[in-house]
Formats: sequence, C-alpha cells, structure tokens
Amino acid sequence: MGDSPRLGLANAVQGPGGLLMTASTPAIRLQLLGSFQLLVDDRVVPVTSGAQRLIAFLALQDGRRPRGYVAGALWPEVPTGRANANLRAGLWRLSAPCRLLVDQSSQDVGLAASVAIDHRAAVARSQRLLDRSTRCAESDLDGTARLELSRALLPTWYDDEWVLVERERFHQLRLHALEALCERLTAVGRYGEAIDAAMAAVVAEPLRESAHRVLIKAYLAEGNRGEADRQYELCRHLLREELGVQPSTALRELVIRDRRVLIGAVTPQ
Repeated sequence: MGDSPRLGLANAVQGPGGLLMTASTPAIRLQLLGSFQLLVDDRVVPVTSGAQRLIAFLALQDGRRPRGYVAGALWPEVPTGRANANLRAGLWRLSAPCRLLVDQSSQDVGLAASVAIDHRAAVARSQRLLDRSTRCAESDLDGTARLELSRALLPTWYDDEWVLVERERFHQLRLHALEALCERLTAVGRYGEAIDAAMAAVVAEPLRESAHRVLIKAYLAEGNRGEADRQYELCRHLLREELGVQPSTALRELVIRDRRVLIGAVTPQ
C-alpha cells in the first residue's frame, strides 16, 4: 500500500499470533457505533466493504474464534470448503493497516487485544450504569457517555443476520443504560443532562414507556410540571395511535399524584 510508511508500517514484522509489530506500534481505534470507521494514529484508514464485514464480525466476538466458525457465519450459504477458502482469501487481501487488527493462527482468528473498540467500551459503560451497587465515575455520566449511547450499532447494515442480532442486543442494552443514566443524573440534581439522556432513549424508541417515565420524573424533579404533563400526553397519544393501548397504571398514577400535590399546594385553606 502506498500510504503504509505514513502509518508507520513500512518496517512492520509479524509478531506472535500474526500481529504486525513496529518499533512504535500505532494506536488503533475501531468505530462500529453510528458507522464503520478505522483510525490508526488518529488517521482515518479506508477499508473495503469485504474487509469491513470481516473486521466487524471479529470485533463483535468475545475473543478468538475457530476459523471454521468464522467462515460459516460470514458465508453461511456456501459449502464449508468454499467458506473456508473465502476466509483465507479475505485475510490475505487485508491491507497493511487492517492486518494490524487481526490476531490469527492456523486454528483460530480474532482481533488483536490492542484494538480499542467503541462498541465494547459502550457495553462496559452500560453495565456500570446498570449496576446499582456501585457509584459511577464522572466519565460514565458526562456528555461523551450520552453521545456514545445514542448511537446504534452499524445502523445501515441489513444483509447479515449476525449484525441484526447484535444490533438489537445492543439497542436494548443502551436503552436501559440511557434510562439508568437519566436516573443517576436526576438523583444528583443534574436535570438538564438527565433530560438529555432520557430524550435520547425516547428518540431511539418512541413507544418505550419506561423512557418516557424517567423523562417525566426528571421534569418533575426539576419542578417543570408543565413539561411533565406534555410528555405524558405525548406518550399517551403515541401508545394509543400506534398500539391501541393506554399508558400503564403506574405512569398514570405518577402524573395524577403530582397533579394532586399541585392542586393541594394552591388550594386556599
């Protein structure tokens, strides 16, 4: 590749497990949330569609996988021998920057442990937010966390079943994490950030009542009862129009109870 020296790969040698090593191994980041992007030393590296598919699959695995498993998952409609040949060819065709990502042997293949993957970071962050037994670090509550959890996994990829399964799995996890983030921020009085997190969940899944509920609670905690009422009415309208159902009793009682408190506060004694 003509730009290999620019990326510090001109003097690369093959290290253990197939990982290319240099005197100064570059920092490698792989983005799967929002879109596919590979960065080596903060420079965007062009990746062919076939290589993207292989790299993304490996990135979504928990460690190395047998070559036969990877080949069968990526080429499920062809005979085993042909699928294995496709995998060998795909690995051989990887550009020099892409080879930095791959850790392979004659038996298995995976991504190098040195690769930073945004999806894995988001999953780990989500699990910390959902763990009620511990306090979260500030880095799990800031704007970067909300932005990260607002992005879908490879949202424009629709041709592979493994992508669809992993996307839905992450979708559900990030929705729960956004709701937990909203509740944590509400609890410490950071209402604007809490509302932003909850709204990200509502935008991602407008018919999800639990997302509307944490948003309404944040409005009420902030003292914005009008906003809470408007959000409840929006939720009620969406559920009725799209699903033919009403909000749950718990959500209705949340709003009704607040209305009673407000009426009691303003009624002359």
